[in-house]
Amino acid sequence: MQHAVMSLFRLAPSPAPRWAIGLRAAIAMAVPIALMSLLGHPELGFQAATGAFVALYGTHLPVIERVRVVPFVAGSLVVAASLGALAGPSQVATLIGLAVVSVAAAAAMFGFRVGPPGPLFVVLVYGLSSHIIASGADASTYLVTVVCGILFSSLVALSPLVLPSRRRAAARPLREILPGPAWSPGARLLLARVAIVTVVGIALGLVLDPDRAYWIVGAAIAVIGVAADRRAAYTRGLHRMIGTILGAGVYLLLAPLPLPPLWLALVLGVLQFTIELFVVRNYALALVFITPLVLLLTGAATGAVDTVAVATERVVDTLVGAALGALSGVLHPREH
Repeated sequence: MQHAVMSLFRLAPSPAPRWAIGLRAAIAMAVPIALMSLLGHPELGFQAATGAFVALYGTHLPVIERVRVVPFVAGSLVVAASLGALAGPSQVATLIGLAVVSVAAAAAMFGFRVGPPGPLFVVLVYGLSSHIIASGADASTYLVTVVCGILFSSLVALSPLVLPSRRRAAARPLREILPGPAWSPGARLLLARVAIVTVVGIALGLVLDPDRAYWIVGAAIAVIGVAADRRAAYTRGLHRMIGTILGAGVYLLLAPLPLPPLWLALVLGVLQFTIELFVVRNYALALVFITPLVLLLTGAATGAVDTVAVATERVVDTLVGAALGALSGVLHPREH
């Protein structure tokens, strides 16, 4: 815990420049919103922007190898969105689907060693999809919109391929980029932690509010991450709690502003760019920007307007989920 507390005030060195990654993620987030706003359908733009999460995967790989990973991730998000849209009208089906999607996504991500950010965004897309459909959106229109957003984000993620030098680079075989399916002892522990926090998180969601269960589970899975390490569990849990509380404050400052959709697209793009600069250096600092981004995006896509209530619920849900994810770290041996 001493290490976790001290890490809050430390900026780790970045393993590589992040501005290009941040720029691609910002474009994937902002362009669909801006385009659909200009066409008179900003709500579709916000829904399409959930596909921007594709651009966050495989960023540690050269683009000639990332092209092998992006279809795997894009397909996972399409399946998650489809299942969320199907389950959305039924609360029981939504909770059952949340359990299935969380465990299946974790098994696939850990089994094929996809790397960060792991199963988190598959679970989040499922939860957002079921929440948006439950809020009254048309399922068919929503799915077409999200698939278009995922395809656009995939193209943005692979845009460096326009450079001949990137296309000529040597690439490892697919079985080396995505080895598996095979689960090492560490991967099996991570999968067990995801299964435990999913079941317990859904149970806690039934007590607090079933519609918010996906946020509790998502917060717990975010803390678990992809590192089979007890210290990492405690550190990410603390960062998640502190960063979310501060990020909720930023959200409360931004949400009441009467921002037109085009300006909101710019704000979300700037937030996404900033997140990618700091997420590998200080997780709590990144969450100061992640929290308002997700809350603004969710609110715009569903039409939620009670900013104080939304922020309060998300802080409570995140504290519960982060504590749950951190506590599950005791499954890892102390020496690790």
